[in-house]
Formats: sequence, structure tokens, C-alpha cells
Amino acid sequence: MPRASYVNGRYVRHLQAMVHIEDRGYQFADGVYEVIGVFGGCLIDVEEHLDRLERSLSELRMVPPLGRTSLKIIGRETLRRNHVQNGKIYIQISRGVATRDHPFPASSKSSLIVTASSGSWPSLSKAKTGSAVVTGPDLRWRRCDIKSVSLLPNLLAKQTAVEAVAAELWMTDDNGFVTEGTASNAWILTSEDEIITRQADDGILAGITRQTLIRLIKREGYKLTLRAFTIEEAKAAKEAFFTSATAIVKPVTSIDGDRIGKGVPGEITCKLIDLYFNHMHDTRDHHGH
Repeated sequence: MPRASYVNGRYVRHLQAMVHIEDRGYQFADGVYEVIGVFGGCLIDVEEHLDRLERSLSELRMVPPLGRTSLKIIGRETLRRNHVQNGKIYIQISRGVATRDHPFPASSKSSLIVTASSGSWPSLSKAKTGSAVVTGPDLRWRRCDIKSVSLLPNLLAKQTAVEAVAAELWMTDDNGFVTEGTASNAWILTSEDEIITRQADDGILAGITRQTLIRLIKREGYKLTLRAFTIEEAKAAKEAFFTSATAIVKPVTSIDGDRIGKGVPGEITCKLIDLYFNHMHDTRDHHGH
């Protein structure tokens, strides 16, 4: 069955889904986006994702095209039309169509697109397999807290990881501190069983999975510190992992070819995976799916 997407007020066949050539998202990357996981037909952490979307829009002084309730209705209808039970939805909002000029247009209507795609979530055992990470300089702009569609440095870094047969690249700032991955947040566990991830500042995107995991970690009573850490600290860590809406919690067993801990997914990392899987099941069950 053909896929359907939502584009500026209409559901259209995915292959015919188009925006104007002078849409500022296309010409200037003048737009923001969100990716929300779908599990058992349920949008995971949807309110938190929409909170962040609204914040990104506000930081760019962009007017939301619709209210939150309408956006959720469109998201769920896009899922229904595409028969997506497991996978993700993608929401993108740009400043809209205007004659190409750098200043904000005096009047333009924000553009909204919503797409949905099916994808399988990993099994619990598959989620607990280790992965490799490589490192490189963070070449992005200084407002990484805004989830903008301007992702070229992320793409270049991700390609470096792909060519190194690694799952992710952890970027480092000018002082040698890890900021985050190309599409994920970075975490380590020290020899004292202290979980560390960078504080939410302009240097990282405050991931929603990160936010939920912080809440779960605090609930379970693990020791947590929000601060920057260096690559040297990461390589000396007992465990390491990264988080994102699609990767969930991914164990890291090597960084730049150096083994992390025992070279296998760590015990506490695996417990955190269990906690997040339980959160996904609870969310689905709470919404009646």
C-alpha cells in the first residue's frame, strides 16, 4: 500500500509529497524537526518531544503552524494511514516560503510536514550487544540545543563512523571534552559506579531518551553526575553507552579501538536497557495498546 504523508494541511501520497523550491527549510536550513519513536502504535515520550519542538521554534522566533493537540492528531492519523505499529514519525517545521533573502520574511506561513515509517525495535538481547565508537572534532555551530535541520557536520561525522565500521562518532570540543554523538547523547560509568553524562547546555541537544533515562536513574537510586567528560576519561571508564530515540540505550565496548572495561556490555548499562524497555511497555500499556 502506498505511503501517505502530511504536507501543509493535506495528506498526500508519499511520492507526491512536495514543498516549494523557495521554502526556507530547503534554502537556508531555516527549520526544526523531531523524531518520535512508535512502539505498539504508541508515540513514546510524545509530550517531551513536543516540549522540545516548541522550545526549538521559540529559540528561532518561528510561529508554530498548529497547536499541540492538532499536531498529535496529525501524527496519529499519519501512523494510521501508513499502518505503522512500530517505527517512528518525523515532524519538520520551517519558516515557510518566501523570496530568498537572509532576513526573516515580513510575512510567511510556517511549513509543516509529517511522515511515518515502519521499523522493528531490537529484541532485549539484541539491544544488549556491544558497539564501537570513534571520535572526532565537533564542527557544529554553537546552538546545538536547538534541534535544527542544519545537520551537515553531523552527516560528515556519521560518515566517518560508517567508514570506520563504528556505530557512532563522539564529538569533542576544543578543550577535549565529549559533547555528544552525531545523533545521540554520550554516557560513561566510572570505576566508582558513578553515571556521567554532559549537562544540558548549548553544546548538546538535550535528548528526550536522555531526559527519560535520567528520571529512571534517579528513581532507581543510581549515582548520577551531569558534567562534561574527556575522551581519556571515557576510555578509562568501566562502562560506556549512548542514547537516542531510535538507538534507545546502546552499549559501547570500544572507543577508537580501545577496549572499554571488559570489552563487553556492562552490567549497569544492561540494567538501564531493561529500565527503558519497561518504560516503553508501560507507555504502550497505559495508552491501551
